[in-house]
Order: sequence, then C-alpha cells, then structure tokens
Amino acid sequence: MSKRADRGMIVGLDIGTSKVVAIVGEINAEGTIDIVGIGSHPSRGLKKGVVVNIESTVQSMQRAVEEAELMAGVQIHSVYAGIAGSHIRSLNSHGIVAIKDKEVTQSDVDRVIDAARAVAIPADQQVLHILPQEFIIDDQEGIHEPVGMSGVRLEAKVHLVTGAVSAAQNIIKCVRRCGLEVEDIILEQLASSYAVLTEDEKELGVCLVDIGGGTTDLAVFTDGAIRHTSVIPIAGDQVTNDIAVALRTPTQYAEEIKIKYACALRQLANPEETIEVPSVGDRPSRRLSRQTLAEVVEPRYEELLSLVQAELRRSGYEDLIAAGIVLTGGSSKMEGALDLAEEVFHMPVRLGVPQHVFGLADVVRNPIHATGVGLVLYGSRGRGAGRLERHRMPTSSDGVWHRMKSWFQGNF
Repeated sequence: MSKRADRGMIVGLDIGTSKVVAIVGEINAEGTIDIVGIGSHPSRGLKKGVVVNIESTVQSMQRAVEEAELMAGVQIHSVYAGIAGSHIRSLNSHGIVAIKDKEVTQSDVDRVIDAARAVAIPADQQVLHILPQEFIIDDQEGIHEPVGMSGVRLEAKVHLVTGAVSAAQNIIKCVRRCGLEVEDIILEQLASSYAVLTEDEKELGVCLVDIGGGTTDLAVFTDGAIRHTSVIPIAGDQVTNDIAVALRTPTQYAEEIKIKYACALRQLANPEETIEVPSVGDRPSRRLSRQTLAEVVEPRYEELLSLVQAELRRSGYEDLIAAGIVLTGGSSKMEGALDLAEEVFHMPVRLGVPQHVFGLADVVRNPIHATGVGLVLYGSRGRGAGRLERHRMPTSSDGVWHRMKSWFQGNF
C-alpha cells in the first residue's frame, strides 16, 4: 500500500504503564480533526508511568506506531508524547515587569512570563509547561489577551509544571530509537483535559481525575485556567493485583476478570451471578459470585478516591469546583465507579469521553483514549496558539543566557 505524505498529520503517543497507544489525526478542510489511524500495544518496560526498561518500551512503541501507520496509510515521522509519574511537580508563580512604550507588546508578555518562571527548582527537575492563568495590568485583573492594552505595569500569574530531567530524556531516547522525533512532551492530564473537558466546566471549576494503569493524574481548573496538577501513584494495576492475590489467580486472568466482571460498588453486583476464576498451576477453575469480586475491588477504589479527595483538600480548591469531578482513563469505566465517586466526593461526577474529533471518533470515543486524543488536540492547537510552551531540553548555561538576553531587551 502506498503511503501518503504526513503533511497536516498530528500523532499523539500515549506511553502508559499498561499500554502504548498511537493515534493519528488529520486536520481537515474545516480546521477540525479527523482521526484516521490508531495503534495499541501492551506496554512492557514502564512502571508507574516511568520508563524502567528502554528496549521493552521501544518495542511496544514500535508495534503501536506500525499499527497506526498501517491503518492511516501514512509514514509517521514525529509524535507528541505524554509524560506522567510521581516525579511531576507543580506550583503557581507570579511575575511583574514595567511595560515599555505604555502599550503591551508580545515582547512584554515574553518578559513577564520569563519573570514568572524565575523560581528555584531542584537541579534534577526541568520545566515542562508554563501555563498562563491570567494577566494583570495596573491592578486590572482577569485579562487573558494583554497585547495592545495600555498601562505601565504588567503582571502574570502562571502554573509551572516540572518533571524529572531523566524521565523526559528516557522518553525522548525511546521515541528516537523508533526512528521518530519528539514534537513536544505534554503532561498527560493536561492532554486529557483538551479531549474531555468543556470550556464551561473549566470556567465554573472542575477537577479532572484520569485513572490509568500505573498512576492517577489530577488537574484542577477554575475561571478557565489550570490551577493545580498532581500525580497519585495508585491506579488500575493495584486493583488487578488485589484480584490476583484475593482470588488466587494469575495476573493476566485477574486483569481479564477486572475488565469483564469487576464492579466498584458491591450493592450493584448481583450475588446470584457467578464467574469462572482460573487457578494457579494445574488446579481446576472455580466459580465465585460477582459480589465476592466487588468486595475485593471496592475498598481499593474507595482508597484511591479518598486519596484524590485529600489531594483536592490540600490544594485548597475543593470548594471552588462547582462543575464537580470528571473521571476518565481506562480504570474509570468500571461499573459502579461513578456511583462510588459521588458517595465519596458528595458532588456531581461524570465520565469523561473524548470529544471534538471526527473520523474514527467511534473507535476513540472511550475514556481509555482520553490522553491519546488529547495529545492530538494539543498538537493541533499548539501549532498556531503560541500560548503553549514548546518543550525543549535547556541546559543551565542556556537558562542564564536567556534570562540575561531578556533583561537586556527589557531594559535597553
């Protein structure tokens, strides 16, 4: 089959703990995104969102990318890759500069963003994203597009996301070993937010909870801007492990049982319904009630949601998310998960399904693909938006030189 040129193609590579998914999006004539290919392969070589085996990760990526290339009929050259893991840190920062010529220019905006990013971070961490929340001109708050406005003092409030240098480098290394280039590295819950949240929810206040295989990722939005991000290293893999230990069955069968029969709320499981549970070794299979399975699963989900609630309280935004909670990710699909979450949080909870895309939308209209679709949407917006910080690997001397250059530009 002849392969089309990949002009206008955007590829999202979701490198998860349980699976690697490549999703190919094409910008159509209307400027919207058509999903034209998808490839998925079980992930080998990651633990809690971080690469622990380069070769295994490269193999999983190659299989997923090849499958996506075959379906889309294109040759993939570059990808937008997701990053997760408990090494991710975030903080809100603030910068102030004087406005040159009494009218805000793009140069003033760049300088104030640079001033806001000038915070001390550990040597083993690097800035992944600088996400502007709002600009303030002479005490006038709530400005999102300051260029062209008059004033003498420009302030910026930003959300800084940092990650371990080694974790980002390992992702780049794996992608390059597949013969591909990295267009950008994006925080996974930020990518998911592009796919599943509405602008109204972000404005009103919402908490996105992306429950994957190895990590549960949080992102809080209020007044249309991201306010808090965090990663909890407990997710679907712990549930699989609990089922394997409690039902005494090999892990691969435990995963299958979880996907097909598990329920996060024991009241919803029918005690009359039974499931077949394979045993370890040559022992014969057994039949157990589905409610027994739910009794194993519910405490782990309850613990996970309680940790999310504690993190939300710690962030100080629990009372500000009027739009409630949006659950997404592969482990959010389990029967009873939404009901249990409403019991824990005492606020509205909905399932976040990827939107804003066409083409193979039916295939990707599944919470498991929220990050992959979000990476494609981020890539399409990032190409023209300019507000999204492009990823690069700065050296310490590069950072000093950049700050000196900005200072000279701003003062002379």
